[in-house]
Amino acid sequence: MSVSGNVLLEVKGLKKYFGDNKVLDGISTEIHQGEVVTVIGPSGSGKSTFLRSLNLLETPTGGQILFEGVDITDPKVDINRHRQKIGMVFQQFNLFPHKTVRENIMLAPITLGLMKEEEAKEKADELLERIGLLEKADTYPNMLSGGQKQRVAIVRSLIMNPDVMLFDEPTSALDPEMVGEVLSLMKELAESGMTMVVVTHEMRFAREVSTRVIFIDEGKIQEENSPKEFFEHPKNPRLCDFLSKVL
Repeated sequence: MSVSGNVLLEVKGLKKYFGDNKVLDGISTEIHQGEVVTVIGPSGSGKSTFLRSLNLLETPTGGQILFEGVDITDPKVDINRHRQKIGMVFQQFNLFPHKTVRENIMLAPITLGLMKEEEAKEKADELLERIGLLEKADTYPNMLSGGQKQRVAIVRSLIMNPDVMLFDEPTSALDPEMVGEVLSLMKELAESGMTMVVVTHEMRFAREVSTRVIFIDEGKIQEENSPKEFFEHPKNPRLCDFLSKVL
């Protein structure tokens, strides 16, 4: 996994308020090409809001987000054009129940005019074969297990050939025995050089796969470091307390 010097995402003083509630209170960080950054923290700490702000699913109250050098918080920017390069995987899969697995994967590139139907079908089948689900191409999402649905949701993002993938607690809705199959696909993506930002409760993934771990609490980055330093020598008292409960 090679991390380049290129900064893909630059976050400067990001703030998000819901009324008087400061969910994000001045977050600044950079995501470099090839990095796998895991974001951990207690429930309600702001980590999912931070992730969803990176492609403007949440509109920031203040601060800037630069994606590939463009300030996407600028209202004049065509955010949908930039979103095509930012893959997003949610907790709840968000597959269309009335479309087959293959149709779910083909939908975005065809709708956006990026691929002709034949090319999209070929690419979808190639991706389904890669994750071992080609035989499910013509079935509907309700026929799949949770782990299979999430793997389909991941390749639905991959068909767009994104420059960065955002994962919002991708395993938290899964039964424990299905978590492994999703994490192993994410690990394979990381090894192939995909830039990833992952909000997760899976500490083993954070420790073994990420290049950097960020701890968010009370809307601020309290600590960020390499996985080894982060888990073996935490400095922030709140992080020490958090790790003592989850490890």
